[in-house]
Amino acid sequence: MTFAPMPDQLATERFLLTRERATDADWLAELFTTRGTGVVTPAMAQERIAGMHALTRDHGIGAYVLRPRDGGPPAGYAAIVVGRGTVEEPELAYELLPEARGRGYATEAARCVLGAAFATGRERIWATVRTWNTPSLRVLEKLGGFRVDRETTDDDGVVRWHVREERTVSP
Repeated sequence: MTFAPMPDQLATERFLLTRERATDADWLAELFTTRGTGVVTPAMAQERIAGMHALTRDHGIGAYVLRPRDGGPPAGYAAIVVGRGTVEEPELAYELLPEARGRGYATEAARCVLGAAFATGRERIWATVRTWNTPSLRVLEKLGGFRVDRETTDDDGVVRWHVREERTVSP
C-alpha cells in the first residue's frame, strides 16, 4: 500500500513542529543522554538526524522538533517511526527535555503528529511504553483512542503495546 507523506511542518497552539536540522545535534545529544543509558555525543545525534531524514525520504514519516512559537529553544520531539512497528503500522514516539516536562507539550505535539499520520492513509498507529513510564502512559490516556493490545518482555522489562485505529473513508 502507498501512503501520502507527512508534511514537512506542522503547527500547534504553542509550537511549530519541523523536521530535525543539523543544528539540533547538541540539544538532541543532551536529550538522549538524559535517558540514562549512556552519554550521547553530538556526532551520534547527527547520525540519528541522518537516519530520520532517510526515513522521511523513503517512507514519508519521521521526527518533528517542538520549536516554541515564542522563539525559545526546542522542547523535544514527537515522531512517527518504525520503532517496534512497521512502515504500514508505525509507532508514535515523543520525548522532552527535562525542563519541558509536565506542561502538556508532549500531548499537544503528539496529538498533532498523530493526526498527520492518520491523514497519510494509515489506519493503525502503535505506541509502545514501558509500564514504569507513567508520564508517557498519561499522554496516551489524554490523547484518547488508544487501547492496550498486549505486553511483551525484553532485557529491560515489560513493554505495553498500545494501538489506535482510525478507519479512513475512501472517496
